[in-house]
Order: sequence, then C-alpha cells, then structure tokens
Amino acid sequence: MEPPGKDNEEPELTFVHRKDDITGDDDDVMRVEMSCGQATVPASLTAWCRSLLDQGHLRFHCPADVNGEKCGKEWSYPEVRRNALLTETEQQNFEEKLAKFAAKYYHDFKECPNCKSFVERRDLKNLRVVCILCHSLKGDVFEFCWQCLKPWKGAGAPSERCENEGCKHQSLEVLANCKLKDLPGSEIKNCPSVRACPTCGRLIEHIEKCEYIVCPQCQVEFCFACLEIARNCQASKGGAYFKYCAKPLAPKQTQIPVWAQK
Repeated sequence: MEPPGKDNEEPELTFVHRKDDITGDDDDVMRVEMSCGQATVPASLTAWCRSLLDQGHLRFHCPADVNGEKCGKEWSYPEVRRNALLTETEQQNFEEKLAKFAAKYYHDFKECPNCKSFVERRDLKNLRVVCILCHSLKGDVFEFCWQCLKPWKGAGAPSERCENEGCKHQSLEVLANCKLKDLPGSEIKNCPSVRACPTCGRLIEHIEKCEYIVCPQCQVEFCFACLEIARNCQASKGGAYFKYCAKPLAPKQTQIPVWAQK
C-alpha cells in the first residue's frame, strides 16, 4: 500500500549534464531539467523569470532555442519556485507581483475616493461608477469618475470623460502625442511609435525589429502598422511574412480597446 499523500507529492528533481538552455553556458556543472525538457541552473531561471515579471508578464515560459525555434512551453509558478530555489524574500517578491498583475489583468479594480474600499467596475465602457460599499455602510449614493477618481460631475455616462476640470484619459494623451517612426525591416514610414493593443488596450512602445508585436498582457500577436491580429494581417500578404504590411497604415488611435475577457 502506498503511503498517504503519495500521489500528491511533487516529482523528484531531474539533474542532467548538459548546457544551460537559457543562457547557452556550457561549463561543467549539473543542471535541473524543466518540465519542457530544457535544462538550466537556479540563477539563470530566477533571472529569466524576474525579467518576465519586470516586463509585466503574468506567465512564465521557456525561452530556449530548439532547432531554430523558441520552445515557449509554459512553466507553473510552483515549478519555477522549486527549481529556481527561490529564497523567502524572492518568493515574496514574485508572489506580490503575480497577485498585483492578476488583480489588474483579470479584474477592473480601483479605490473609491470616498470610503477607500476597492470597487470593481462591471460596465467596462462606463466611467460613471457607483460605490456599493458607500451605499451599504452609509446609505449614501456615491458616484465617482473611473478616469479622474473624483466625485462624478455631469449628466449621463460618457465613455471619454466626466465634466471635472482636467479629466482626461492619460493613455489617449500618450497615443495622441507619441512620435512617428519608420518600422525597421519594412517600407512602413511614419508609424506611431506607441500603440494600444487592439485586444486588451495595453500601451506598447515599438522597440522590436519586426512589425509584429506580442502583447505582454494578453499574449496576442498583432501588426503594429495596420493593428490587425497577426494571422489576419499575414493572410492578406499571401504567406510573405516578412514583407511590409499590405493594409493601410492605421492612424494614431483615439480610443482604447476594452479587453472583453471570458
């Protein structure tokens, strides 16, 4: 008979005598094999995963080159925590960032300026928000602007601004004032250097060598020139992936897409 809890035990670490698939180092040390089959050492794994968190990624994936292609397999946080031998301080840092990102990406929370409780916005296109806690605890109907976080001023529920002085969408200001640039490796000229991801609305500055960008928030790849999802943009070019975009250059965006998460 198996001991109690045997099925719930984590698999033992597998050590191999191979190069580091993250850094390419080939010194004479044993390395741990990840679930995707690639090998690394704790320091390399920690540094890579920390860089993903610093870029705003919520998931950990393998960057190893496998026969000219990126491995890309996802690692669970428990696997990363164990194989990277994270210290208590490192665990706390990782988990605080993961919790923060999860709350931001999967929910829409802000602090009520009246009672200081966190409020979730149900209608993602409505800036006029009612704090349920203010009503429950004090019997007051307190409405505030999701954009400027001031008591709501004005009638209706516009999607761009309330009537408080200075209420404006900071992201739209960035999009309106961003510089233009020529995209490297293509014939695309005077493209806005900052775009809002067409899927989730996250602002992304173009620093790549290609017109296609993978959004670090929703992980959807899109064309920086025409703002189409990559597969749709590529379909218009007859399989010529590296040629310039065949669709018209999208102008500076004047609206932020709302991420309709399922």
